Amino acid sequence: MRTFATNSKHIKILSNITSTFPTFLLTGIPGLESAHAWISIPFSCLYVIALSGNSMILFVIITQQSLHEPMYYFLSMLSVTDLGLTVSTMSTTLAVLWFNAREISLDSCLIQMFFLHGFTVMESGVLMAMAFDRYVAICNPLRYTTILTNSRIFQLGLVMTIRTVVLIVTIIVLLKPLSFCRINVLSHSYCYHPDILKLSCSDTRANSIFGLIALVLTTGIDTPSIVVSYILIIRSVLSIASPEERHKAFSTCVSHIGAVAIFYIPMTTLSLVHRYGHSVPKVVHSMMANIYLILPPVLNPIIYSVKTKQIRKAILKILHPSLTSNVVNPIPF
Repeated sequence: MRTFATNSKHIKILSNITSTFPTFLLTGIPGLESAHAWISIPFSCLYVIALSGNSMILFVIITQQSLHEPMYYFLSMLSVTDLGLTVSTMSTTLAVLWFNAREISLDSCLIQMFFLHGFTVMESGVLMAMAFDRYVAICNPLRYTTILTNSRIFQLGLVMTIRTVVLIVTIIVLLKPLSFCRINVLSHSYCYHPDILKLSCSDTRANSIFGLIALVLTTGIDTPSIVVSYILIIRSVLSIASPEERHKAFSTCVSHIGAVAIFYIPMTTLSLVHRYGHSVPKVVHSMMANIYLILPPVLNPIIYSVKTKQIRKAILKILHPSLTSNVVNPIPF
């Protein structure tokens, strides 16, 4: 009887320690643990493409004076957020795939969450700003330089940064006091707010309510703004009589439309699967979660390099200076 009481006391103490200093277990690709080493090869290649592609975009915009224009300032912001998304998840994902290093503390989880969700919110805001840029360029081209001045672009960037920091810090402050009564297994190879929230044994109503408020103040504002911008753009372009001018106007939006699609479609799909896809195999959850974060950083530099003549010429000028005079631009900007 005394032994039983002693054991119960030890279990209670261990439970309190785990609650105070919770440990989480990250998950790689469920069911494919034996193939993690092979799976890490394409992941590593994608990370290298994302890092090198976005770094190249940033480098050419900074070094080429001809690219110091509003559209390219916004593109440089997009590259910075893509680099942030890549770096914030790369370490834990590759650690799980290479070394099966799954353990992560709550504090480390919160730090990763700050950067992961912060750069996600920033990217949503940058895509909205880029939609506004395309709207002004097409619907009000004569006032383009007077509306999108350097100071106004700086102000937009500052507002987006303040919005991100305030919302994400509040989410983390609300998450910090929660109790976790056991070793918790996360669904992904990184810390995702809804994933952590569902593992808590505390009352999470305040967290859920503020999470919804944050969603409304970010995606709930950005997505309708992008849609409205393109409705106005389409209406303006359709009023142009010349088919060639219509095509030229629409072609300037192709890169941005691609960036919006590869950001919002995986994010929306992942959210729906998390909420309603309980019967979906875990491997599908995991692959979609990784696609959601790695796809935009990989594809955005490729899309803008291929479809934007000025970016393409600047990259070719750096890589092959002797060829720039003979470059043919088959894809109109």
